[in-house]
Amino acid sequence: MPEELLMSRTTRRVFLRQLAAAGALAESGWGIAGAARGAPISAPSAIGWKWAICNETFAGWPFEKAFALAAQCGYQGIEVAPFTIATDVREISPARRAEVRSQAAKAHLEIVGLHWLLAKTEGFHLTSADVAVRRRTARYFGDLARFCADLGGKIMVLGSPRQRSLQPGVSRADAMGYAAEVLRMALPDLEATGVTLAIEPLRPKDTDFINTAAEGLELVRRVESPHFRLHLDCLAMSSEPTPIADLVRRYRSWLVHFHANDASGQGPGFGRTDFAPILRALAEISYRGWVSVEVFDMSAGPERIARESLQYMRKCLEGV
Repeated sequence: MPEELLMSRTTRRVFLRQLAAAGALAESGWGIAGAARGAPISAPSAIGWKWAICNETFAGWPFEKAFALAAQCGYQGIEVAPFTIATDVREISPARRAEVRSQAAKAHLEIVGLHWLLAKTEGFHLTSADVAVRRRTARYFGDLARFCADLGGKIMVLGSPRQRSLQPGVSRADAMGYAAEVLRMALPDLEATGVTLAIEPLRPKDTDFINTAAEGLELVRRVESPHFRLHLDCLAMSSEPTPIADLVRRYRSWLVHFHANDASGQGPGFGRTDFAPILRALAEISYRGWVSVEVFDMSAGPERIARESLQYMRKCLEGV
């Protein structure tokens, strides 16, 4: 295997120790987060996660206005889609990066990280049979990691369905190998910046590669790094036969980030998805990451989406 594809020995040792510990805990009925699997728990005194919202919700708004409203609604973080600043992050100047970070800080918001990593870009693909494309994609993940760190972010969500779907002649097995190769090549930049990349399973209607949490975990295990973990999204999980709350419990040991949205693509509380059992499951596993609102149907308008999504989820937590 080429040297650039090998993870550092230190990183590998750390990951394997974590994996062994998680396996031992799972066998004893406990997840890595410390909650007994399926066991009743006493109601936690406070939730362990923080609330965020994705910035493309406020499409067309100046960042200052969007960030101020998010903070006013009660969010603690903002998640950034790079294309809302520039199509190619390499074109975003140090001054502009510092400005966005300052705008968030002024609103008393943390920048969570990035999502829609490859949206609107050209020439990148996670599962391409062309080695040059794979190498270029890995380098761009490094560029994204540096941009994320410059904003103060720690998480990058790998969704980008168009840039990962199977191309003609590429089998699922080939794609899994190609994707793992790209991600291993990106590990040195992720390690250097302290950024974690998280694979996002998506619905079959959106892509034909990584449609379930189990498939996401398969890729995580192939890459073998604490800097590559699993992201779960309610809209995507609604396409699985297993209830969302059960998936949260099942994949607790690898879960690093969470998107809240209705199965309709609207905000939480705007459709039929019941968030009470979902949020309770997150509390049961002592989840300590972000719960970030990501909406695809913007018809309710930015202010209603932001305000009512969080109000609804907080109401779901009453008595938890």
